[in-house]
Amino acid sequence: MRLKLRQLKAMLRHSGFTSRPGKGSHSIWTHPKRPTIRLVLSGSNGSDARPYQVTRVRHLHTPQRGESP
Repeated sequence: MRLKLRQLKAMLRHSGFTSRPGKGSHSIWTHPKRPTIRLVLSGSNGSDARPYQVTRVRHLHTPQRGESP
């Protein structure tokens, strides 16, 4: 079973990311402590997440070396 976009967004929120709207169904996610990192997610909350989106969110969701979660 694939992850839904709402689950990816919850993971990002839990990691401290904030979102702002983009064009159409796009949302742009940034982190206040890491402003150079941006992630754009497209699709509605109920749609299945694409594999590349899941990979990127999982990578960003894990704390980097020297950071607390």
